[in-house]
Amino acid sequence: MKNVLVALAILISSFSLQAQSKVGTIDAEFILSQMPEISSVEEGIKTYNNKLQEDLQTTIKKYEEMVASYQTNSATFTDEEKAAKESEIISVENDIKNFRQKASALMQIRRNELTQPLYMKMDAAMKTIIEKEKYTQVFNTSINGMAYADEKYDITEAVMKNLGIEMPTE
Repeated sequence: MKNVLVALAILISSFSLQAQSKVGTIDAEFILSQMPEISSVEEGIKTYNNKLQEDLQTTIKKYEEMVASYQTNSATFTDEEKAAKESEIISVENDIKNFRQKASALMQIRRNELTQPLYMKMDAAMKTIIEKEKYTQVFNTSINGMAYADEKYDITEAVMKNLGIEMPTE
């Protein structure tokens, strides 16, 4: 009976040794910042931001013209016309406020659209390294606030090499 228990313990421990995890880390944001394509992404974001700014300026100009026209002609308006003009001005003012609030969300959406192909490219390179090195888990150090990770398990450089990106010298 004792031999059976020892054999069972050895068998269980051999299974647990085989099932051990190999954990790695990657700094995806660093890789993204080193990709040559990031300059076109940044240019696309800048262009989109300029378009948003132009749209905002157009709306602000329209608002200013409406206010100036109202101030100039308010003496000639009937009470109903004044109320309609004031309502129209308030509506445009609200549009400006809403646009300003939505602008950062719109910029983030645009950034995500432009960086998605880069992340997909990075993901494919990462999967190649994961399969080759038999990693079971890889944590992104740029987003999860990891307190410590041993550099020997960092696959950032291997993924960059797979993408054909040279590691910058410090």
